[in-house]
Amino acid sequence: MKNWFKVTDVSCKASAGLLILRLVAGAAFILHGWPKMQAPMSWMGPDAPVPGILQFLAAFSEFGGGIAWILGLLVPLASLGMASTMAVAVYTHAVVKGDPFVGQGGSYELAAVYFCISILLITVGAGKYSVDRQIFGLK
Repeated sequence: MKNWFKVTDVSCKASAGLLILRLVAGAAFILHGWPKMQAPMSWMGPDAPVPGILQFLAAFSEFGGGIAWILGLLVPLASLGMASTMAVAVYTHAVVKGDPFVGQGGSYELAAVYFCISILLITVGAGKYSVDRQIFGLK
């Protein structure tokens, strides 16, 4: 399990790019997740099609995962939670609601982009400029 958190030995330039990506996307996730954390079991409303525990997991993965990305701490695990949440968001908007990829009033564009960022961070890791590297080292 510890090897899963080891950081891939990528160049300093690539690590700088990963750091910038983690900081910006992490901040966005914190801002998306914070309002949900105010009512974590019911942020979707009284007629939510999703049970409260799953709403909590989504809110926690966004808010807590954003913090983890910024710190570069347990990035593969945080990214797995975010990828799962964003996969459900893409499915909900694209299949259930029939929203377009880009459009007014609802789309799945942003969820798809966040899903791809999550997959990137699962596969590549946090980069050299992260707490993960300090704790777990390089692969």
